[in-house]
Amino acid sequence: MESLREALEKLKLASTDNTTDSTENSLDCLLSALTQNNMEASRKMQEMGILSLLPTLLNPQSSCTPKVANIIAEMAKNEFMRSPCVEAGLIPPLVQLLNSTDQEVLLQTGRALGNICYDSHEGRNAVHLAGGAQIVAEHIKSLSQNTDPEKERLLAVFCGMLMNYSNDNDTLQAQLINLGVIPTLVKLLGIHSHNTALTEMCLIAFGNLAELESSKEQFASTNIADELVHLFQKQTEHEKKEMVFEVLAPLAENDVIKLQLVEAGLVECLLEVVAQTVDGEREEDIAQLKTASDLMVLLLLGDESMQKLFEGGKGSVFQRVLSWIPSHNHQLQLAGALAIANFARNDGNCIHMVDTGIVQKLLELLERHVEEGNVTVQHAALSALRNLAIPVVNKSKMLCAGVADVVLKFLQSEMPPVQFKLLGTLRMLIDTQAEAAEQLGTNGKLVERLVEWCEAKDHAGVMGESNRLLSALIRHSKSKEVVRTVIQKGGVKHLVTMATSEHMIMQNEALVALGLIAALDLGKTFSNQNAEHNANP
Repeated sequence: MESLREALEKLKLASTDNTTDSTENSLDCLLSALTQNNMEASRKMQEMGILSLLPTLLNPQSSCTPKVANIIAEMAKNEFMRSPCVEAGLIPPLVQLLNSTDQEVLLQTGRALGNICYDSHEGRNAVHLAGGAQIVAEHIKSLSQNTDPEKERLLAVFCGMLMNYSNDNDTLQAQLINLGVIPTLVKLLGIHSHNTALTEMCLIAFGNLAELESSKEQFASTNIADELVHLFQKQTEHEKKEMVFEVLAPLAENDVIKLQLVEAGLVECLLEVVAQTVDGEREEDIAQLKTASDLMVLLLLGDESMQKLFEGGKGSVFQRVLSWIPSHNHQLQLAGALAIANFARNDGNCIHMVDTGIVQKLLELLERHVEEGNVTVQHAALSALRNLAIPVVNKSKMLCAGVADVVLKFLQSEMPPVQFKLLGTLRMLIDTQAEAAEQLGTNGKLVERLVEWCEAKDHAGVMGESNRLLSALIRHSKSKEVVRTVIQKGGVKHLVTMATSEHMIMQNEALVALGLIAALDLGKTFSNQNAEHNANP
């Protein structure tokens, strides 16, 4: 520690008389101390007041400047040193050094600024005010085509600096987007794909920026899809694949990029990952299987990307996804059911899938999950059945296939997401299907459960769907027996409440049901004669 104190005293003297040799020796001593024990040396240097000496030593003309910037970079690795670096006024002279043409000065300055910005609001704000991001963005743009190893090292440092500068800060991320950083970084990924460090920095920067909605349009105007798929195909290590996945997931939320990723061949890559990991027991295999299958489902949320993969029901991707449903792997069952739900977003697809026997596969899957089943699989399979039941021509076919009977087996579920989809599926099935509506409407256990759920104030979705199904049973059956069952189970008061709903469609459904109750309820509202007369309004 004495040598550190002595070096500091020499540095104080050297900073006033500009003795280069003495300054160099003192700086070497400080760097040596930081190398041996960074945290302890940084703390001692702060206590001895070294930070106040450094701004004057950050002289663009001095040969010592790279070492001074290096010392700041090393000290700023410690969280407790970042705010003091800002308070000592180090940011403005460091940002000025970004205008240097000296490779080593730029490298160490980039490191220093990047480390000060890491998880530090004060650091980021100071760099923002000094205009550091604009200069670094220009450097990256001008260096982007250069594949010299030293220039690539500098590019990696600058990318890292911008990453630390903008991480978890929407305002600063938006600034980088406005500076046109995204197209530059995408070019870097293509030109420097051989450079692991630089590639990883680009991916992390993409991960930060891709979370911002305003970035998606800029990403979509580049060839990011091709570059990421190409990069993914080259990866063999789990960690590297995960890095690419972390960028793909937020980007794939954009419908334009979804289609670009599909056209770039991402789906084939994902199917390969699934095939390689489905029987794996290692944690990384399970993680990759989940990520790949989840991403696959996400790609199907885009209308164009979904239709491209459906290919009239003959697409190889669609067929592969179908094979996931009978799998013994819960994650694949879930992804398969969700994928079917996503394919079932237009009448043509729904009709084709019902005609080719997909309903039976979904029912078999649900049967496997009745007793203590996987809730997410139940929810996904019910979602798929609900969507498939929307076209009128599918309803009778699905009823004949026994869909209602299987769905009713989940009536005792205490899970609101399952309850919600169960109700929606039954409501879709009985629409215009009088016989099915009467059969379900006279099922005392079902109506009892509906009345119970009509009071589920903690779950507005379940409460709303219960009311709508109760109304639908009456409206589509026009049955006296259904009306009697609803009255006996105490459902009328809920329909009265539903008639005051803020949603016009629910008001109308309730009023029609109440009108039918008034017309069909023999011996309650009307005399037998009038009731008979009004039985079929």
